[in-house]
Amino acid sequence: MRRKIEEKILNWKIKSDGKTALLIDGARRVGKSFIVEDFARKNYRSYILIDFNEVGKEITDLFDMNLRDLESFFMYLSAAFNVKLYDRESLIILDEVQLCPRARAAIKFLVADGRFDYIETGSLMSIKKNVKDIVIPSEERHIKMYPMDFEEFLWARGEDAVIPVIKDCFAKRKAMGQAMHRKVMTLFREYVIIGGMPQAVREYIETKDFEAVDQIKRDILTLYREDIRKHAEGYTGKVESIFDEIPSQLSKHEKKFALSSLGKGARFRDYKSAFLWLRDSMFTNICFNSTEPNIGLKLNRDNASFKLYMGDTGLLISHSFDENGIVSEELYKKLLFGKLEVNEGMIFENIVAQMLAANDRTLYFYSNSSRTDKNSRMEIDFLLAKSKITNRHNISPLEVKSGKNYTLSSLKKFRKKYTEQLSEAFVLHTDDLRKKDGIIYLPVYMAGYL
Repeated sequence: MRRKIEEKILNWKIKSDGKTALLIDGARRVGKSFIVEDFARKNYRSYILIDFNEVGKEITDLFDMNLRDLESFFMYLSAAFNVKLYDRESLIILDEVQLCPRARAAIKFLVADGRFDYIETGSLMSIKKNVKDIVIPSEERHIKMYPMDFEEFLWARGEDAVIPVIKDCFAKRKAMGQAMHRKVMTLFREYVIIGGMPQAVREYIETKDFEAVDQIKRDILTLYREDIRKHAEGYTGKVESIFDEIPSQLSKHEKKFALSSLGKGARFRDYKSAFLWLRDSMFTNICFNSTEPNIGLKLNRDNASFKLYMGDTGLLISHSFDENGIVSEELYKKLLFGKLEVNEGMIFENIVAQMLAANDRTLYFYSNSSRTDKNSRMEIDFLLAKSKITNRHNISPLEVKSGKNYTLSSLKKFRKKYTEQLSEAFVLHTDDLRKKDGIIYLPVYMAGYL
């Protein structure tokens, strides 16, 4: 499947010219290994893939040797994998490198040698256990890989032709037109419920069997739970409790994570490490409350007030509707045609968080729950900073609406209170693009272009 990260990898290859290694970090099953091996086939004369999930001790022990004798190191590696290596024309892939921290540390010596290129892939890369007793090499270039975005899903579906239309309408702030909007909205709903995990997308395209897709997503969720039990040392129970609580927290009207749901007297400082573990695993996306809509949203971040989204919305659906062990075909069809009103709010807000995160945006929202001043009491789903900073008007408020009938009382109060700080105001909804009273109403599938 075609992925945008290929362009980033190619850009690294050209610009780095062997002076750095590339580290691709992402959650399990987002397609890291597949895309890197495919890139190797297309762009190198030969390559070796060392999968630390599979190789034996004789290979991992190589990285404990004196790496100053690289002639012997490469000779053994070439023989072990029966692959001839060519100076500046071969790639060595260290797959699931977090399982062999010494291999990651060895990058310093391998890059300095300069003979070959190196790409590392892994998950849970910054977890304490996986960096213990090693010096992180400064020769690493680090990029993150996310689940397939909507454009990548459209490529996989063979619907490439609609992408330029969506981009053009977004850029010109013009309506898609009823027929085109309806078509794209149906495709977007498919993307939302299937999600962006390549294995699930492939299964859907090949079979159109929702229950088979759901089983794949449940298998991935099982892998996530196994990772939690294996790697969240010291706070496994806390991480599992938080992970299980995500759907019920997002289904509330006010989606801030309530620590009280984890137990009586639960405090953020007691659970901080568990939340950060989930963030670093990329299983989830954390959205913090920024108490002032000014440049430097991080400066006004309230670390104890946040929303926790699933990293993939398709996984959220399987995680949420699991009373019978599998989400039925009937439920998927209700979601596809917008007939399941109860939980659509959490689903659409999660997909917007996912699309913003895939654009490397740090997520922020605004919340003020004042009990004394109703004009100050409001909540805005997301705050976006402009890429080019000016003296004023740098922050865009963004509201997500899943239903046909909704009010914008918070957004109106917010715009009135923070006129000087605000740039364009957006509402993401399920209807076509329009502008009214200084607010731009965007189809939700355009979130990826913000």
